[in-house]
Amino acid sequence: MEGFFVMIRSMNDIYNTIQSWSLNHGISILGVAVAVIIVNSFAHLFIEKTIRRVIKGASDTDPEAEKKREDTLIKVIHGVVRVLAWLIGGMMIVSEFGVDIGPLLAAAGVVGIAVGFGGQYLIRDVIAGLFIILENQYRVGDVICITGTCGSVEHINLRLTIIRDLDGVVHHIPNGEVSIASNLTKQYSRVNLDIGVGYSSDIEQVERVINQIGNDLATDVQWKDKIISAPQFVRVHDFADSSIVIKILGDTIPGAQWAVLGELRKRIKIAFDKEGIEIPFPQRVIHQK
Repeated sequence: MEGFFVMIRSMNDIYNTIQSWSLNHGISILGVAVAVIIVNSFAHLFIEKTIRRVIKGASDTDPEAEKKREDTLIKVIHGVVRVLAWLIGGMMIVSEFGVDIGPLLAAAGVVGIAVGFGGQYLIRDVIAGLFIILENQYRVGDVICITGTCGSVEHINLRLTIIRDLDGVVHHIPNGEVSIASNLTKQYSRVNLDIGVGYSSDIEQVERVINQIGNDLATDVQWKDKIISAPQFVRVHDFADSSIVIKILGDTIPGAQWAVLGELRKRIKIAFDKEGIEIPFPQRVIHQK
């Protein structure tokens, strides 16, 4: 019977201990957890409103592509804030259990240094990707040239850019390796054609024919929506060995320059044949003794 009362007293002591600890520390732990949740919620709303307000796309930016860029930035920044909030909250909760967090902080510092050395390339890629998205250097669907490779952007995230070239080959390029990014389809594209005519050609006639071809192309029902300014004769660009080189320029909507250029070449060849304008090819004169 005496043992029973001893057990009862022990259970009461345990209960009192738990109750005392809960009142002193449990409420603090609960308060920290609630505070972290509230901070995360308000941080997400604040970050989202700030990004939507601060990040402005170009006037020609596709709203859907712009929204994807903003969503990526919101996700990345909120992810960093969430990790920091739970890390700090976790340290505070651990300290409530009576654990000295000093050694933990020291160990975390050592681990952070090791990860920093081992993951420096990953960090470089992530930072570069963040700036690519933030500065709107290129988007999914753009045709770009990076690290000597050209193609259409199929996917972009903070770590890498995936492009597919004209042969259908897919290239995975870490963002940290992108030193120069050339966007061939941003805002507008340009038809830039050099074509040679014979030295006996009437340059004024050549100019009239080329300008007429460009104007006809720009008013054609099939092509007018793709052309911003009609391809036109600009200048005599060069005196080559076998021809006079003419420069032709015109502006198109992004990505339409190759199709317009192909149609322009076809029409120039047909018109030059009708007008008797020669497109010479390299010739060699041999004197036989």
